[in-house]
Amino acid sequence: MPLAEHLRELRNRLMKSVLAVLAVTIVGLVYYKQIADFLTEPLRDSVGCTEGFGRAAEDGEACAEITLNGLIAPFTVMLKVGLTTGVVLTCPVWLYQLWAFLAPGLHSHEKKYARSFVAAGVPLFLAGAYLAYIVLPTMASTLIEFTPEGTGNLVPLDDFLDIITRMVIVFGLAFELPLVLVMLNLGGVVTGRKLLGWWRGMVVSIAVFAAVATPSGEPLTMGALAAPIVLLYFLAVGICLLNDRRRKRKDPYAGLSDDEAAPLDHAPETVGAVESVEAPAALPDGTAADGGPTRRNGYDDAT
Repeated sequence: MPLAEHLRELRNRLMKSVLAVLAVTIVGLVYYKQIADFLTEPLRDSVGCTEGFGRAAEDGEACAEITLNGLIAPFTVMLKVGLTTGVVLTCPVWLYQLWAFLAPGLHSHEKKYARSFVAAGVPLFLAGAYLAYIVLPTMASTLIEFTPEGTGNLVPLDDFLDIITRMVIVFGLAFELPLVLVMLNLGGVVTGRKLLGWWRGMVVSIAVFAAVATPSGEPLTMGALAAPIVLLYFLAVGICLLNDRRRKRKDPYAGLSDDEAAPLDHAPETVGAVESVEAPAALPDGTAADGGPTRRNGYDDAT
């Protein structure tokens, strides 16, 4: 397709994704109080002040209190909660739209992976989002421990939701890395052996990414994000190696690049026994025995 057609196709796919997100966002706005209570539960359970700031300060306990500052803050929180709900719950839709945009550029035998892409991508994204949710208590308690003794900590709810949204989306997208690698391998872009050769750089890159993505920066939260991604990376490498072996059995030259010549076997093949072919004998009057052309002095009439 020309460039204008590609841009038009991209616009249509984005519009479908945005409409799906907006539809679920509206539902999230209706039930935003229940959703906000669900999102803030890990923070309340880990660093909540059940006795108030005064009693907690006397006991030397560091705690936090969730607050809203200003008249517009509740409305802003409602929008953030609804949008986060829309992005997370519509991941099957926008993942499929992403694949549908890329599928026309693939061969017919590669399009069959569309369902597998969505079927694997949705659980991976939700698993990353859930991991972000369960590490929030540890992250929150670690950050609150830096509060000086005798003081309280007011946590604006909108700021806390920003952290939750970033962690949920970042963790979810990070868990899509192995799926992207497998899809690149199925499309013939990269081989499993090459991915395996990148393992040192990939492990370091994942560790750096985990350090940047986690707000607390403490080792436990970083490890909770980095360790599953590293395991998923090596799992993806194993799948790619198996796929390369399967592809090589079907086509011995599948691993060659476009500008690489296939190996040639210069060993001569044995020639079978020579079979003698008997010519039909000509009769004395020049007529062939089988009714074929007349032969004279060993030659036919045409010669």
